[in-house]
Amino acid sequence: MSQPGGNPRQLHPLPKGLVELYGLLAVLFVLVPEWMAGGALLGFTGSRQGSNLPAEAAAWQKLPELRLAGMAVAELRLLARQLRIPGYARLNRDRLTGVLIRRLKRRKAL
Repeated sequence: MSQPGGNPRQLHPLPKGLVELYGLLAVLFVLVPEWMAGGALLGFTGSRQGSNLPAEAAAWQKLPELRLAGMAVAELRLLARQLRIPGYARLNRDRLTGVLIRRLKRRKAL
């Protein structure tokens, strides 16, 4: 890009001290809190026993919406194939989940 006078616009670099100050501020405001949070989380897991994830609640076993939400698209399509739902392969995740929920509630399965 050139200016109307024909001279290209000159960019003035930031002084080295200012760049180093920005780097120090980035470390203080971003990295240090991340390290502190990571250390705090490790302290919490040391006193727990068993799995880091909560056990599946009874609602996950009873409600088909929750069960389907936890499935991958390939698993949803496999279930649709088992239930003999026509045209399941062209449906996106939301529409396939809706069709599966209606079918499963009708059958009272899953």
